[in-house]
Amino acid sequence: MKPNKLKLPHGWMLTGTAMGMLLCPIAAHAQMQAAPDARLVADETGAGGLDEIVVTAEKRETNLQKTPISISVLGEQALANRHVQSLLDLQDGAVPSLRIGPNFTRNSALSVGIRGITGGDSNQPSRDAGIGVYIDGVYLGRAQGLGMALMDIERIEVLKGPQGTLFGRNSVGGAVSIVSKKPSGEFGLRQTLGLRNYNGYSSETHLDLPSFANIALKFDAVFLKRDGVVENRLEGADDFNRFDRRGVHGAALWEPSADFSAQIDADYSYDVTTPYYVQLLNLSPTAYPLAPLVKVQPDRAKTADIGVPQRENVGETYGVSLHLKWKVSDAAELRSISAYRHLEQDQWDNGIGAHAGTVFQPNATFARYSLASMRQEQYSQEFQLVGDAGRLQYVAGLFYYHESGDDDAWSPNTMRWNADGTVATPLPSLEAGARAPFPDRASTAKADSYAVYGQASWNPPVLDDMLRLTLGGRFTHDKKSGRLYKVNGADTPYSFTFSKDHFDPQVTVTFDPSRDVQLYGKWGTAYRAGGANSRSLTYRAYGPEKVSTFEAGLKTSFWDRRGRFNIAAYTTRYTDIQIDFYAPNTGTNRTTTETLNAPGHGRIKGIEVDASLAPLPGLTLSASYAYTDARLPQSVNPFLPAGSPRQTIYVTSTPKHAGSAAIDYTLPLAGETELRMHLDANAASRFHAVAGEETLSDKSFIVNGRLALAGIGLSRGARLELALWSRNLFNEQHVFYRSRAAYSVAGEYGIFNEPRTFGIDGTLRF
Repeated sequence: MKPNKLKLPHGWMLTGTAMGMLLCPIAAHAQMQAAPDARLVADETGAGGLDEIVVTAEKRETNLQKTPISISVLGEQALANRHVQSLLDLQDGAVPSLRIGPNFTRNSALSVGIRGITGGDSNQPSRDAGIGVYIDGVYLGRAQGLGMALMDIERIEVLKGPQGTLFGRNSVGGAVSIVSKKPSGEFGLRQTLGLRNYNGYSSETHLDLPSFANIALKFDAVFLKRDGVVENRLEGADDFNRFDRRGVHGAALWEPSADFSAQIDADYSYDVTTPYYVQLLNLSPTAYPLAPLVKVQPDRAKTADIGVPQRENVGETYGVSLHLKWKVSDAAELRSISAYRHLEQDQWDNGIGAHAGTVFQPNATFARYSLASMRQEQYSQEFQLVGDAGRLQYVAGLFYYHESGDDDAWSPNTMRWNADGTVATPLPSLEAGARAPFPDRASTAKADSYAVYGQASWNPPVLDDMLRLTLGGRFTHDKKSGRLYKVNGADTPYSFTFSKDHFDPQVTVTFDPSRDVQLYGKWGTAYRAGGANSRSLTYRAYGPEKVSTFEAGLKTSFWDRRGRFNIAAYTTRYTDIQIDFYAPNTGTNRTTTETLNAPGHGRIKGIEVDASLAPLPGLTLSASYAYTDARLPQSVNPFLPAGSPRQTIYVTSTPKHAGSAAIDYTLPLAGETELRMHLDANAASRFHAVAGEETLSDKSFIVNGRLALAGIGLSRGARLELALWSRNLFNEQHVFYRSRAAYSVAGEYGIFNEPRTFGIDGTLRF
């Protein structure tokens, strides 16, 4: 977007009076799966057992332990314990198979991966994601906007492996679904105010109103703010990695009878961030001369070596959805999900400063400022028929998705050296540092996706009903088109079209030898549509990629359901993989990439373990582990000379070993007051940040903690909770993005994880 278009919206200044009137809220909880009604059901035995987890991975409510798929669930309390307020807070590895992080330095656009499939550069308007992310069953088409503040969420579930049958868009790696709490129809008010380090503060308000005329209303609001964690030396410029997130959400649920319901939701989010700071970690033995001001910073920096112009990245998203449910008979229910969403995201990224193209030349300009913007809107409509005919349960559906979007970018320099590199000064304007007129590149794209799907499960009258057979399939028609009409500031004629029909089958066999044991085996496929790379010089098109996965699993409960142990092993055949290659030097400031389908196929194998134990009343121990081993085919790098050998390709952002463990203890005190203690630890081995580069990130070990005094009785039935929390409690540091690409001629550069953050929250419940 042009610089003069980037404005902060008016009307969002929160005064003390406004806070008192609205009590600005935020979400205290989220769900990650692709189903809207999953929840936790408290243990009914009274023996201190584990809560039953109810999910809707098969579009109906089922016990997690009886659902034949590898699923991880983070419920409301787990998210509060980890102080998760945005999907980006799951970057620490709470779900080992799920890898979430910023798109390079941009925490305004998230990279999401499951089981080694991350999806590449999904910042582009014609690129589909590898992982489907959903809010209340509504697919979110772009990586931009995923870092927004979470509203009042029921929980987060992660479905691992290809989701080619039951879910909105075909997803080759898995699905993540965020599910909001529904209106309760009873009065309830929850207000949270918080203070945190880095001059941070927050407010959350969640209001339920009593139902009237069979209508229940719910309102949520959120306000989160924190200063940057790396100081920018340039006076008047924003510090690095700060955020200011605000949002409102309203829902109305109409239930005129027990057989019909209609819920309409509307939301608006305003997300302001600044990028991560990129550090020069070391010098190459053949490094070119650097300016004296450029510093090697091998440890996590508190201050940038050189101050550069940096302003806020502003993102706005809003949408409306309508959910209808009609119980047409005792055995069948018809559902409809209609949705519209709109996204605008500006990204102003000067986080790499003097560390890109750091060859010093007297009086030369430097500090490339990446100015990019995305505008997108989408419509979706889904119909579902969910039925239960005794031994036969079935789901059938129709799905339509339309998306249109455009992006543009510009990358002028912003600083100038003096004659000997001892002084750096800002240029008088962005135009003064431009190598190409605005925009440097610009594209537009649209997509339509149609699907019909179905799944049926049958319990044959043999083996005492311990056997279940499930067959499913999805037929998809994708149609795309786009134009790249600006390259290096000049008009271009480049365009692409894509049209593809594809069928994805799924087969599952489940065997339950006892009430507490389930064995299953499943095989299924999924595919991701092709597109064209808007960072290409020629808008080079690429084809679809496909996966085929076999998974075998065991789910068990034991010790009067005080213990739970689940394990799954899988192998994935990954074909025609969409790989991004980066141009080493184009003679301009723009980033140039090409996306190719790697020849042949790759193989990803893994094991996932989830275990929980409640050995004493109030005490819960839990642990998860993921092993991922990937071998991808070698591919020709289009930027190397003809005849060059094929290049080794790596899965990105995927450690071979990752694990998470937690201890939760609740100690009853007087009356309804209780002390809640939580500690979790999350570890991961090294991984590749760039598909075509051998360089590895650092291993990581992050500990989070929370101590809360809850249920403090006040007058008129109000309850107070006070909580101390910390993320990265021991201030561990690691580089999660490390590269030695030609982007930097000095040596390795990298991005560090966030330092320790901590705060205090007070929650009042009426």
